[in-house]
Amino acid sequence: MKKIAFSLFLTATIITLATSQDLPTDINGYHFTQVKKMEAMPVQNQFKSSTCWVYSTNSFLESELIRLGKTPVDLSEMYVVRAAYIKKAENYIRRQGAAAFSEGAENHDVMNLVREYGIVPHAVYSGMPAGQDKPVHGEMEAVLKGIVEAVHKMPDGKLSKQWKSAFIGALDGYMGTPPASFQWEGKTYTPQTYFQSLGIKPEDYIALTSYNHHPFHKPFVLEVSDNWSNGMFYNLTIDELIQTAEHAVTNGFSIAWATDVSEKTFSAKEGLAIIPEKAWDDLSQGARDSLWKAPGKEKWVTQEERQQAFDELSTTDDHGMHITGLVTDQTGAKYFTVKNSWGTVKKEMAGYLYVSQAYFRFKTMAIMVHKDAIPKAIRQKLGI
Repeated sequence: MKKIAFSLFLTATIITLATSQDLPTDINGYHFTQVKKMEAMPVQNQFKSSTCWVYSTNSFLESELIRLGKTPVDLSEMYVVRAAYIKKAENYIRRQGAAAFSEGAENHDVMNLVREYGIVPHAVYSGMPAGQDKPVHGEMEAVLKGIVEAVHKMPDGKLSKQWKSAFIGALDGYMGTPPASFQWEGKTYTPQTYFQSLGIKPEDYIALTSYNHHPFHKPFVLEVSDNWSNGMFYNLTIDELIQTAEHAVTNGFSIAWATDVSEKTFSAKEGLAIIPEKAWDDLSQGARDSLWKAPGKEKWVTQEERQQAFDELSTTDDHGMHITGLVTDQTGAKYFTVKNSWGTVKKEMAGYLYVSQAYFRFKTMAIMVHKDAIPKAIRQKLGI
C-alpha cells in the first residue's frame, strides 16, 4: 500500500510540474489573449553551454509525450550531448578535419541520436559533476577539440585503435559515464529500451525551412555550420511555413524552433520578440524604448528579403527554442508563446517570451514538427 501511495503521489507531482506556466496577459502596454496553450516541463538553463538544440528538442519531446498521453518525464539533455560528441568526433576524423566540431547541432540530430543511443531520464544521468546543476562546457569543448585535431593529423603515420576510447575517456571525465542499464518506475531498462518504451518514432518528425536558393517542396541540406550531419530540410514558401506553424499549434502540436536571435528587438528581458517597420538603427532612443510599451506596426518581410538576410549572414542559426502556444495582442496580431532555455530572465515570464508572427516570418531558420501537424495539402506537395 505504501509503495502504491508513493507512486501515485510521484505521478501527481510530475504531472503538476508539467503544467504550462500561466504567463501574464499584460506586459507594459501589450495586452494578450490566449488562443492555444500546450503543456511543457519546467524551463531549464543551458547556462555556459551552446546546447540550445538539445534543450529545445528535449522540451519538444517531453511535450510530445504529454500529447500522446504518456507520463511526463524530464529527459536528460547531457546524455544526448555526450552521444553527439562521439558522433561528431567520428565524423571529424573521417573527414580529416574538414567538418564542424563544436557544441552546436540541429533538432534532427537529437532524433537521430536517440534512435541509435536511446535516452534516459535526467534523474538517471545529469551529465554534470557532483554539486553542479547547470552545464559549463568551455573547457570540455576545448579539450575534446584538441584531441580530434591531434588525432586527424596522424603523428604516427596512421590512426591508432585507441583514439576513440581516449576521446570517450576525456568526455566521461567531464560528464560521467552513463549507465548501461537502470531502474525506472519499477522496471529495468537500457537507454535503448527506455526510448522504445516512450513510443516516440523519429521517422514521424519532419524538419522544414523556407529559402528560395533551392526548389520549393523538395528536401535539401541546409547550409549552416551546425548542420554537421548534413540533415535534410523540406523547403516551403514562407507563407506555407507560417501556415504550418499556426496549424500545428492550433491543433495541439508544439514546435521545435531554430531561429536568429541577434536582432535588438529580440529581448528575453522584455519577454518579447518583434520586428518593427523601421530598422533599429533608424530609430531614435525614444522610439526604441516605446517598442516595448505597446504594439506598433511591424515589417512583414518578403521571401526575397528573407533570402537576402540569409545570404548576407544577417540571419544565422543562433538559437533553438520550443513553441508551446499562440496568443493575440489587442490589435489582433498573432504571437507564438515560446519556451526558452536561459532560465528565468524576466521574472513574470518565467523563461518564456511572446514572439510576433512578423519576427517568426523574418528570422525563422527552421522548424521540426510531427508529420501529422502539417496541413494535408502541404504534406501532399512534399510527398510525405
